[in-house]
Amino acid sequence: MNQYKNLVASSFDDFKRNKVRTFLTSLGIMVGVMSVVLLIALGLGLKNYIEEQFESLGANLLIIFPGNVFSEDSGTGGNFGAGFAGGANFDEKDVRTLKKVSNVKYVVPLFSKSMAISNGKEKKAGYINGSSDEAFEVMNIEIEEGRTFNKSDLTGRAKKGVMGYTMAEKLFADPLSAVGKTVKASDIRFEIIGVAKKKGDRQMDDGIFVPYTSTFGSLNPNKTFFAIYLGTDSEDSIQSVKVGAKEALLKRYDEDDFSVTEQSQILSSVNQIFGIINTILIAIGSISLFVGGIGIMNIMYSTVTERTKEIGIRRAIGATERDILLQFLMESVILSLLGGIVGLILSGIIVFIVRFFFPASLNLTAILVAVIVSSIIGIVFGVFPARRAAKLSPIEAIRYE
Repeated sequence: MNQYKNLVASSFDDFKRNKVRTFLTSLGIMVGVMSVVLLIALGLGLKNYIEEQFESLGANLLIIFPGNVFSEDSGTGGNFGAGFAGGANFDEKDVRTLKKVSNVKYVVPLFSKSMAISNGKEKKAGYINGSSDEAFEVMNIEIEEGRTFNKSDLTGRAKKGVMGYTMAEKLFADPLSAVGKTVKASDIRFEIIGVAKKKGDRQMDDGIFVPYTSTFGSLNPNKTFFAIYLGTDSEDSIQSVKVGAKEALLKRYDEDDFSVTEQSQILSSVNQIFGIINTILIAIGSISLFVGGIGIMNIMYSTVTERTKEIGIRRAIGATERDILLQFLMESVILSLLGGIVGLILSGIIVFIVRFFFPASLNLTAILVAVIVSSIIGIVFGVFPARRAAKLSPIEAIRYE
């Protein structure tokens, strides 16, 4: 044990004599560790963000998408995203059909289109979201100022809308002053009757919710919907409603023309996707660690050359090849660990700051990867120069100039 204490003390004495070289050598590992940890943290943050958005929709919810969104033949429990390019074109007839399904509490169709929204002076990119008056309850959209549109607005095709808070900030000096103002999307003017609280969803915060009937025409000439939300009476009735909805839609469409999905099913697929993404992100970040390891190996080779005479003297007074090997290997490992620990601390500070704007997250896996990998790099890339130092002949080393 004393031997290892002496090796550690000797390593730090050498680092103090060569502060700049020590810093530059550890810098590569530090950057590599930061890359891996931050990529994992941002990947987890994106996953957390998506989960929060689904959870904000509330429980007891089914979503019907056009196309076969979840393919059971994918082998992973769901191939998310395949169905949005085709499938059924949902319309008001489907909404009326689904309202007849047992235990359905509400049926909320959704039409969404990205476009420029103008207040008469300037235009901002945003979204027109056409839906029913029940959308605010389904999507947990709270009103900051004004009111939501109601059933009479829906049946009367009223050109009224509830503006997302971010869009209100972009178009008006005081977001709450948007109530009562008129904005234009395409060739249609909408009166803003309410401003919603910020939700954290770009499509909602940067958009305007309007009665879906008011989009019929230039905005939605085919009178179709992107998706239909089904709310159930209770969690126990989700499966029966899911079966009922499928049976009702199969009278008009083929099985591959639509998908009736639960939030848990979507989240399961999202988790699988992000598992793959995180693996790729770790692999990308590991390239930086590999480059840092090569930097350590190069510096340690230079160190062996600079300290050749010192090695010869140590061998002459009794140091074995193993002692020299351990000495240089210890220096390499400590350099890697120092870089890894500093990189981990800096990553933690960055993640802490980012969390004010985005739900990035550090986890035990990221920390273990940082510490273990940096240690392994120190051993792997340090063993070659350490072996070279250990194999030097004492007499030739002492004579080296």
